[in-house]
Amino acid sequence: MATQPDALSAEVIADLYRDACLAELDALKVGNVHAYAAGHRMEVADFVTSAEVSAPHLAKHGASVGERVRGGVEATIAAVGQNTNLGILLLCAPLARAAEAPNGLRRSLSQVLDALDESDGTDVFEAIRRANPGGLGKAERHDVTADAPPVTLRAAMAEAASRDRIARAYVTGFADLFEVGLTALMAARAQGLDAPWTATAVHLAFLREIPDSHIARKHGLETAEAIRQETAATLGTLDLRTQPVEALLAYDRSLKAAGINPGTSADFTVATLFADALITARGEWLG
Repeated sequence: MATQPDALSAEVIADLYRDACLAELDALKVGNVHAYAAGHRMEVADFVTSAEVSAPHLAKHGASVGERVRGGVEATIAAVGQNTNLGILLLCAPLARAAEAPNGLRRSLSQVLDALDESDGTDVFEAIRRANPGGLGKAERHDVTADAPPVTLRAAMAEAASRDRIARAYVTGFADLFEVGLTALMAARAQGLDAPWTATAVHLAFLREIPDSHIARKHGLETAEAIRQETAATLGTLDLRTQPVEALLAYDRSLKAAGINPGTSADFTVATLFADALITARGEWLG
């Protein structure tokens, strides 16, 4: 008989979240900030601090998704003075709330997403305004820059789903995370890769398979798709078991020189590592 997954405490969830954030920073993620190179006027230390100060808010027991996101963003802005983790918090907050329930994580996550309401929307819209992410622009409906209270968070995310992959996650039950991220993570482990390189494998999987939303917001969808294709062609045949640091750093430099930051792929990498850690800690079988 299958055992019921364990509900996790706030302390455990906070620790697993910090670990996922730090593990992602240790990985060579082309175009992003990582232990091998800074970039985009940000340093690794900014992200370490952001993980530390946002963790208590992200893991606050019983808090709504919106409260977790808003609290984490406000703590981050106060500590580092810039947006380093809005996307991470938007992806990890529903996972953290789902981990408090003694059900399978994916089933519990679906229930969390179904229960999102107007207060979640209000808190998340305020968090987005505080973070002021690059390339946000204006929307005809449910504009985050408007003063009027939004509809439910799920409805607002559905409106943005066609142009933003994080928003799309809220209406697909985080399909990209489970089908791209966790699949790539298991494949990397099956190859015998150690932790930093499994995270690199996850990041590359997102870059190869999905046009990055952050690139699309700042440079247009055509550029995001071109980078997806270029990554597949340039890095698709790399054997990460050889730890090809120089090849990855060469591509990393070319992206940064062009001002290209695949931030959404990095956000999904953190969320994938966090989800995997939650599943393991809860005694679930990932398959």
